[in-house]
Amino acid sequence: MATALRRAPKPLELLSKWRFNFDGAVASASFSNRRSFSDSSSTDCGDRTIADLSVFVRWHNGGGMFHRSACINSTAFVETGAVVHANSMLGECVHIASGAIVGPSVSVGQSTRIGYNAVLSNCSLGVSCIIHNGVCIGQDGFGFFVDDEGCVVKKPQMLHVRIGDHVEIGANTCIDRGSWRETVIGDHTKIDNLVQIGHNVMIGKCCIICGQVGIAGSATIGDYVMLGGRVGVKDHVSVSSKVRLAANSLVTKDIVEPGDYGGFPAVPINEWRRQCANLRIFSKKDPSKR
Repeated sequence: MATALRRAPKPLELLSKWRFNFDGAVASASFSNRRSFSDSSSTDCGDRTIADLSVFVRWHNGGGMFHRSACINSTAFVETGAVVHANSMLGECVHIASGAIVGPSVSVGQSTRIGYNAVLSNCSLGVSCIIHNGVCIGQDGFGFFVDDEGCVVKKPQMLHVRIGDHVEIGANTCIDRGSWRETVIGDHTKIDNLVQIGHNVMIGKCCIICGQVGIAGSATIGDYVMLGGRVGVKDHVSVSSKVRLAANSLVTKDIVEPGDYGGFPAVPINEWRRQCANLRIFSKKDPSKR
C-alpha cells in the first residue's frame, strides 16, 4: 500500500501564508476598532464628544479638512494636510498651505496666504497678508505671578490678536494673545523671521521689525518705527512714531521724540556714538595713566 508523500511547504509559501493570516488579523482588528469607535461615538470627552470628529470634511479646493461650521469662500484654497476649525472664516482667494492650522473662530481676510505649518488661534487677519512658515499667532502670553504661598500661578490670557491689512510676518515668529488689552499689529507692518511679540503689545502702521527682535508685554510702538536686528523693548514702555533703533539696542524707558537711537540702554544715536568713541579711546590708554 503506497504511502502518500506530502511535499514540505517552501519557505516562500510559509511567508505568504503567514502574511495572509497577519493581514487578516489586522483587518479584523481594524474593523473591530472602527465598530467600537462608532459604538462609543456618543461618549462624552470633556466639552465635546467623539462624534464631533465626524463634522470635519474635505474641502473641494485643495483637499484640506474643515469643520462644517466654518465659513469658507468658494475661492479659498486649503491644501491637503491643513485643518480649518469650527466657526472660522476664510475670505476670497485665501490660501492655506499644508500643515497649517486655523483654529476656532479665527478670521482670515481676502487674498491672505498662510504658510506651511503655521498655527493661528484667537486672532483675526486683514486682507492681503502673508504669514510665512511656522508662524504662531494667538497663543497664551508669558504671564505669571507668585501667590501668598509662594507658588507660581498663571495669569488669565483671554483676549485676541488683531492683525491689519497688508501685513507680512516672517517664519517662526510668535505673537501672543492679549490679557488686559488685545495685541495689535497695524496695517502695512513688515515683521522678519524669529521675532517675539509679547501679549498686549500694540504696533502701529508701516513699521519694519528685523529678525530676532523681542518686544516684551504691554509695550506700545508708534507708526513708521524701524527696529534693527536683535533690538529689545522692555515691557510697558512706549516708542514714539518715526523712531529708528540700531541693531542690538535695548529700550528701557519711553522714547518720546522721533529720531535715531542706539545703545544699551538706547540713547540718541549721536550720544551713543560718542560713548563708543570715548570707550575705545579710554581702553587704549596706558593703564597707569587712567
